[in-house]
Amino acid sequence: MKNKKIIIIASAIFPFQSPRANRATELAKELGKQGHDVTLYGVLGNYDYSVFEAKNNVKVKNIEKMTFATLNSDNSSKDTFLNKVLRRLLGRWLEFPNIEFMFKMTKILKKEKGTDMLISIAYPHPIHWGCALAKARMGMAFPKLWVADCGDPYMGNPIETPAFYFKYIEKWFCRNVDYITIPIEEGRSAYYSDFRDKIKVIPQGFDFDLVRIDSREPNNEVPTFIYSGVFYQGVRDPRMFLDYLSKVPINFKFIIYTQSKDILEPYKSKLGEKLIIKDYVTREELLVELAKADFLVNFENGNAVQSPSKLIDYALAKRPIMSVSSFTIDENNIDRFLKGDYSKKLEVHNIDQYDIRNVANKFIALN
Repeated sequence: MKNKKIIIIASAIFPFQSPRANRATELAKELGKQGHDVTLYGVLGNYDYSVFEAKNNVKVKNIEKMTFATLNSDNSSKDTFLNKVLRRLLGRWLEFPNIEFMFKMTKILKKEKGTDMLISIAYPHPIHWGCALAKARMGMAFPKLWVADCGDPYMGNPIETPAFYFKYIEKWFCRNVDYITIPIEEGRSAYYSDFRDKIKVIPQGFDFDLVRIDSREPNNEVPTFIYSGVFYQGVRDPRMFLDYLSKVPINFKFIIYTQSKDILEPYKSKLGEKLIIKDYVTREELLVELAKADFLVNFENGNAVQSPSKLIDYALAKRPIMSVSSFTIDENNIDRFLKGDYSKKLEVHNIDQYDIRNVANKFIALN
């Protein structure tokens, strides 16, 4: 198969830790290993990518200087007071500050002549919109194939609903893109029916060769369980679960890796040393820690169109998964898990579909 010139554009890449940063980075690394000419764009910050580039056969380039972007890929933040005010006033109505990405794509793509495949990564969706704008401006000079990768739907997102008029922009970009890739089949219904024939299901991918965990059964003094990820009040909400844990008479250890710490604040005093809150760590480090737990906790999104990518990590860690609703609490199931009965564990099937080699091959097969 002929090697291709591939451009991948995301808002953040390695070392930033998020599902979308992982998607862009892992895909670029694998395509580079396969011998393709890969260029990965992101808002970089000050991280030195020279070793990363040499090791993975990937060129890393910075998206043109951003005026309002609040995060860089090196995890540094420049979220000013003005940014916070503008985001509060204009966020929903103008997609601020992410709308800035829309006006950066044309300049980037004009520099990348002869591109065989463009993969734009959302969130944020203005990256897709900017690619549609570039296509209108560039004509035949635009990349031969454009794939818009969507971790979550935009207008059909059940968690955050944009202003109604953005549907015209979404339909415009969908008319112009060649393929839309989504991680799960159930998400197809969240997109406009006119464009569902463009949708291909390609799950999140990880390099299984990097998985180095202890497969022995853990030997914890008290039931120890872990959750890693963000929280959303009323959707992926831990409060009912934590309220119940506050009443449980036995000792346990609940470890949470998150940046959504405000929602946990009231439970620090209620649970004391039973609740341990930590910042995110690298994925490789997290897998090692997950494998040490007796079981892992998944907070359900409450809808069928989104599935947490953390479930892949959980499956690789080979620990039982307790799935918890944000709206009702199954006290009996929680009690069973705390006693070591995992008969009602959540199963993650066909784990090989998440191998980055299989994922990258699905992208290359698009034509």
